[in-house]
Amino acid sequence: MASFCKLSFFLILFPFLAHVCTASSSEFEVGGDDGWVVPKSKDDDAQMYNHWASGKRFKTGDTLQFKYKKDSVMEVSEEEYKKCRSSRPLMYSNNGNTMVKLDRPGLYYFISGVSGHCERGQKMIIKVLEPVAATPPHPQNQTNTTPGSSKKNAATTASPTAVLLLIFSFSGFIFSQF
Repeated sequence: MASFCKLSFFLILFPFLAHVCTASSSEFEVGGDDGWVVPKSKDDDAQMYNHWASGKRFKTGDTLQFKYKKDSVMEVSEEEYKKCRSSRPLMYSNNGNTMVKLDRPGLYYFISGVSGHCERGQKMIIKVLEPVAATPPHPQNQTNTTPGSSKKNAATTASPTAVLLLIFSFSGFIFSQF
């Protein structure tokens, strides 16, 4: 009976632990179902891809998937993005299914490498968010000297390691009782 309880406990706990302990990253298909294509008209769709990107939250570790036919994708500098051309792109691919790993926070600039496509709106800026930094703990005996202000305690967040240690300590205590 005790081994059944232990097994049940870990089977229930495992999905939670897997979620807490793994860093999640996402894969985004650029342009959604339409993919990486030339917008139908420059006037209506000039910002089509920037509009698509503005509805997403990109973080370090995420991947962009560019799906296209008879086209290409280039990662370029901001200046080259504005000019819609590049003689030395940071990245170039024309394989029809390009995967780009977002490996740093900041701005990424993408354009089509086919002449005239960028000018018609086949370009995009991606903003990758800075990772959330842990705030340093505030000393408990710190006093506020500003008139009219009140002392507030800083909120603390448990790290995945601390959560795991707490769970395993608790589970060890429970199972030692059987």
